[in-house]
Amino acid sequence: MATSTTSTLVLVHGFWHGSWCWSEVIPHVVAAGRPAVAVDMAGHGLYARRPQWFTTQPYNPEAVSTEVSPVADVSLDDAAELLTSQIKRIGGGEPVTVVAHSAAGPVLTRVAQQTPELVAHAVYLTAYMPASDVPAAAYTRMPEAVGDQVAPLLQGDPAQIGALRLDFATDDADYRQRLYEAFYGDVDPVLADAATGLLTPDGPVGIMRGTTTLTESGWGSVRRTYLTCARDMAIGPALQAKFIAEADTAFPDNPTSVVALDASHSPFLSMPEEVADIITPLG
Repeated sequence: MATSTTSTLVLVHGFWHGSWCWSEVIPHVVAAGRPAVAVDMAGHGLYARRPQWFTTQPYNPEAVSTEVSPVADVSLDDAAELLTSQIKRIGGGEPVTVVAHSAAGPVLTRVAQQTPELVAHAVYLTAYMPASDVPAAAYTRMPEAVGDQVAPLLQGDPAQIGALRLDFATDDADYRQRLYEAFYGDVDPVLADAATGLLTPDGPVGIMRGTTTLTESGWGSVRRTYLTCARDMAIGPALQAKFIAEADTAFPDNPTSVVALDASHSPFLSMPEEVADIITPLG
C-alpha cells in the first residue's frame, strides 16, 4: 500500500472526549512539518447530544440512571461512515495516517477493513483493537480488564439507556476524584479539571457493540502501530498486550509495531510533545 510521511495525520479521540483533546499535540506535529487534523467521532464533540438530566435543575440522580440517551441510535456503522467521509475530505482521496485513542479503535478498525486504500497507517493509542468478529465491549469483561477504573463509574444500564454514561454533573467529590484517576492520573490537575469540563456524558454503546470481520486484504494489509500506556487505568497494560497478541497471531506477516509510553490514559495531555514525536514520522 502506498504511504508517505507527508500524508496528513487524522487524529480521533475516544469516548466522552472531542477533537479538542488533541490541541496540545497538533502544534508540535505541524511545527515538525506534518499536516494534522483532529476530527469529532459520531456522538461526540459537535455531534454530541446531551441528555436532559445533564443541564436540568435541580439535579436528579434517578434520571442519570434511567433517561434514554439522545445518542442511543449511533452505531459502529454510523461512526465508521462519518470517519470515512472525514478521511476522504481531508486526504482528497489519498491515504492518510489515522491515530485513534481508546474507543475510537473499533471505528478505525472498521474503516481500515472497508477502505484499506484510504489508511496509510493505523495507529492505536492505548485503544481498543478488537479481533475479527469480537465487539470491543466484550473485552471489558475479560480477565485482562480486571482493574478497569472506568467501569465502576458508569451510570445506569447501557442496554436500557443506550450509552456508556458518566456523571459529570455530580458534586460527589469522591466520584470526581475517581474520574480524574481513571482518565488523567498523570495530567496536571488544573488541566485535567479543564478537560473534564469539556467531556460529554454519553458514549454511544452501539460503537462498542459492533463487530468487524477482518481479512488479510483489508485491515490485515494496513500497517499498524500500537502505543501502549503503562499507567493506564482505563485500558490496562494486560488488555493492551492482548490486542497486540491477537492481531499478530491473526496476521503474522504484518506484525504490530509497538511503542511504549510511561503514561496514563491521556498522554495527549500529560506528554503531548512525546506523543507528537512518535506519531509525526508515521506514514
